[in-house]
Amino acid sequence: MTSTAVGDDGRERTGVGRRAMLRSGLAAGVGVGIGATVGPDAAHAGGEPSDATIHRRFNPGSWDSVRDQFRLSRKYLQFSAFVLASHPAGVRLAIEEHRRRLDVDPYAYGAFRNDMDRSTAIRARLGTYLGVAPGELALTDSTTMGLGTVYSGLVLRPGDEVLTLDRGFYGTDEALRVRALASGVKVRKIALFDQPERATAAGMVDRMLAEITPATRLLAVDWIQSSTGVMLPIRMMADALAELNARRDSADRVLLSVDGVQGVGVEDFSIADLGCDFFISGLHKWLFGPRGTGFVWASTENWDRVHPVVPSFSEAAILSWFFGRPWPGPPGDWNSPGGFHSFEHRWAVPAILDFHEAIGKARVAARTREQAAQLKAGLAELPGVTVKTPSDPTLSSALTCCSVDGYTSEQVVARLMEEFQIEATASEYTESFVRLGPSIVTTPDQVDRLVRALHRISRS
Repeated sequence: MTSTAVGDDGRERTGVGRRAMLRSGLAAGVGVGIGATVGPDAAHAGGEPSDATIHRRFNPGSWDSVRDQFRLSRKYLQFSAFVLASHPAGVRLAIEEHRRRLDVDPYAYGAFRNDMDRSTAIRARLGTYLGVAPGELALTDSTTMGLGTVYSGLVLRPGDEVLTLDRGFYGTDEALRVRALASGVKVRKIALFDQPERATAAGMVDRMLAEITPATRLLAVDWIQSSTGVMLPIRMMADALAELNARRDSADRVLLSVDGVQGVGVEDFSIADLGCDFFISGLHKWLFGPRGTGFVWASTENWDRVHPVVPSFSEAAILSWFFGRPWPGPPGDWNSPGGFHSFEHRWAVPAILDFHEAIGKARVAARTREQAAQLKAGLAELPGVTVKTPSDPTLSSALTCCSVDGYTSEQVVARLMEEFQIEATASEYTESFVRLGPSIVTTPDQVDRLVRALHRISRS
C-alpha cells in the first residue's frame, strides 16, 4: 500500500516513486481530498472581505447571495458570461489551496498518482452532474481541445464525408479542415435554416436529412449556436439519424457530435436526454467553472471509433507503455490528453459543481431562461431592433442575438459600454449580431435596463 502524509507546512510526502508506481499497477491513492481548505480569513486587497468570508456567507436560496459570490465589477452590467467566466468564491478558494500546495512541494503534490486519483474523482462528480458513466468522460482544457481530440482521432476513411454547419464555431471548422487535409476526408457545410429567427425544429431536421449522402459518416454541430443563439433540436435530429442508421451497416453509421458549451450551466439536462454520439464542452462559460477546463463524453462503443491523439497520462496508458502490452482502463482515461495541465484549475472543478448543485440545476435553468424570455420579449417591442434568436423556448436558451438598424453589431456593443456601462459582445462571424447573455449574475431589473438602453440606441 502507498502511504501519504501532509506535514504542518503543507508538504505532502509519499514513498512511491514513478517506477514503483508503474510496477504495482494497482497502487493505492493518496489521502488528499480535492476540495478546498479555507485558509486564513485575511481581508482582500482594498479592505474587501476575504474569499473565505464571502464563501461562508453563501446562501444558495438567495440570488443576491449568489451574485455576491463573484468579484465581478459592479460598474458594469455583466451580459457576457458566455465568453469567459468569473469564478465564485468557492472555486477561487479551491484554486488557491491547490496552488499553495503545488508551490510548497510541486513534485509530491502534483505527482502522477495524485493527478490520476483527482481526475478519477472529478469524472465521478461530472458523471453525476451530466448523467453519464464517469469512465466515458475524457478531461480536456477547453471545448476546442475536445473538438480536436474527437475530430482528429475519429476513424474515418478517405472519401468519407463530414457535414457541419454554415454558421458553426471556428474550432469545429478548423479541426475538420485540418483533418481533411491529413486524411482525404471530405467536409461540407450545410444550412439548417435561412434566417435564424424563422428556424423551426421540423425544418432543421428535414434539411439535415436532405443533405445526408451515402458517404456521410459524421454530423458536427453546435447545440446552441454562438453565432445566432438558435438551439438545435438535438433529440429530434438524433432520433431521425437513428432511423436512418438502422438501414446502414455499423461502420457506415452517421454519428452526431455536439458542441454543447453554450448549454452546460444553463440547461437542466442529462446527456442521455439528447441522444447524441459525442458531447463536447468547456466548463468556463455559463457554468462559471475553473478557466481552462472541459470534457468530452462518448459511449464506450463510440470511443472505440476514436484513436487517442495526445498521449494520455492515465494509469492504463502508462502501464501499457511500461509493460509493452495492453492494459485495461476506461476510454475516458485513454482519451484525456496528457501532459501537465493547470492542475490548480482542473482540480477545482468539484467546487463549481458543489456551487451549482447547492443552488439546484433546475433553479439555475429557470432563473436564466426567465431572464432570456424577458429580454427577447422586450427587444421584440423595440422599433429598429430585430431579435435573431427564436422566441420559441424549445429553439433557444439563454444566449440572445439581435441587430439594430443603422448600426453594426460592434457599434452597438461599443455604445452599450460607453453610454450605459453594459457588457455585451459582437459575434465574430461573417454575419455579426449583438450577443447578450442573461445569467445567474444578472437580474430582471438589469434586463429591463438593457432593453431601455437598446431602445435609446435604436431611436438615435
